[in-house]
Amino acid sequence: MSAATGQSGHSLVAEHTVYACVMGSRAFGLATASSDTDRRGVFLAPTRLFWGFEKPPTHVEGPREEEFSWELERFCQLALRANPTVLECLHSPLVERLDGTGRELLALREAFLSRQVHRTFAGYATGQLKQLRADLRRHGAPRWKPAMHLLRLLACSRDLLRTGALTLDVGGDREELLAVRRGEVAWDVVERRMARLSEEAEAAVSGSPLPAEPDGARVADFLFRARRASALGQGGSSAPGAA
Repeated sequence: MSAATGQSGHSLVAEHTVYACVMGSRAFGLATASSDTDRRGVFLAPTRLFWGFEKPPTHVEGPREEEFSWELERFCQLALRANPTVLECLHSPLVERLDGTGRELLALREAFLSRQVHRTFAGYATGQLKQLRADLRRHGAPRWKPAMHLLRLLACSRDLLRTGALTLDVGGDREELLAVRRGEVAWDVVERRMARLSEEAEAAVSGSPLPAEPDGARVADFLFRARRASALGQGGSSAPGAA
């Protein structure tokens, strides 16, 4: 289903967002003066909207520039599948909006993490690398900004598998990564770094502290309580509380 952009979708974002954060370079510690502000969020569509023939959207673009939101159920589905973008949203250090349901969602962050992240992060990285190589063949140079972000993602994946914790800020790697973005590092050097990070992530899988599978039952219980609280007319500040 394509993202909703109409007034009804925007109203859901405005009135029913449970969690919103800033992502992209600002969350990764890679922002420069020209960086956009990428916003991501999660909204809880009122339960009554699911009782008619026309269901609420699973995701919404806008209403602001560079803003994208998921309905809570869709967000949880993607997170349980270890979608890299969604998992990173749960760990943004730049939270802009949070209610009671959102706080419980953040408290569930560990329930979504498992060794499946190796497969999904590696799969995403493979696709991005193919695109970078295609650009190199077509234009004589890769797109340096995506190359920088791919290096960041590969390091994030490796560290997540090693430690069990997902950390977005690149810390001391900032200047090295920004040099890649500026095109100051030769492509063959960048490619070797990518290969090394991929190998290190692969080596970390067997000894990873992450469980083999996410805790789907815990997440399903949370979603049920959120839907029930909405149906009963309870506000997000108190729902879905310990019931």
